[in-house]
Amino acid sequence: MIKVIASDMDGTLLGLDHKVAPRTLEAIHSAQEQGIRFMIATGRNFRSAMEELEELDLECDYLVGSGAEVRNPQREVVLQTPIPIEVCEELYWQLIKFPVSIIFSTDDFDYRIGTEEEIEESIVEQIHLFHLDLEPEKIRHSELYERIWKATRRISDFAELKEGKAPIYKVFIFTEDIPLLKRIQSVLGENNKVAVASSFITNLEITDVHAQKGPMLKRYIESLGYTMDEVMVFGDSMNDYSMLSMDFGFRVFS
Repeated sequence: MIKVIASDMDGTLLGLDHKVAPRTLEAIHSAQEQGIRFMIATGRNFRSAMEELEELDLECDYLVGSGAEVRNPQREVVLQTPIPIEVCEELYWQLIKFPVSIIFSTDDFDYRIGTEEEIEESIVEQIHLFHLDLEPEKIRHSELYERIWKATRRISDFAELKEGKAPIYKVFIFTEDIPLLKRIQSVLGENNKVAVASSFITNLEITDVHAQKGPMLKRYIESLGYTMDEVMVFGDSMNDYSMLSMDFGFRVFS
């Protein structure tokens, strides 16, 4: 019997407009009324997830940062597995050898290294790759650009990130050069301290090796007294693979 439903957000729970459809929300409420626990399982950090969910009448658990952080329905952090800062630094020196945009994601803000102009260009590229196929100038005047800019913290070098001591949940890189991403993935695959996944063909998401959706979901639901066969999971991309490949009761690739 299913007692827990865990769903990815982008490409699964959210439609092409990046919103939860009324019928979907109604189905979630119906499941909850029957005593089924609902969980979000997303690669986004908590702030980014709540930008899409805040206005909804939805009380649930949150597995964010691809598994780096878990929050209960009261939005309290109950589990967290950040990337050790020395591992982040190792990743940084590896990644700056490649022409890709790099984001260090915490529970609240995304940190980018560079000048203000470089950060602006990075955000425009990010939106163009993942959201809006528009001219750069139109992207700069979009609501989404403003939202991402507000969630971004610009820093001048890695030392500044280190001094800030904010726990880094995920390192996110993106580029339209797919062969380059594959080469980077091959390089990172030699590091047994991290897990590498992706939510789109144009990105890579790097977390602590223990911070993956499937294992963290298992750890959390078992702490609540549920078993794996009582869980249904929904996902659509490679950062959902750790959920979809584990022995949960029902696994739906959307």
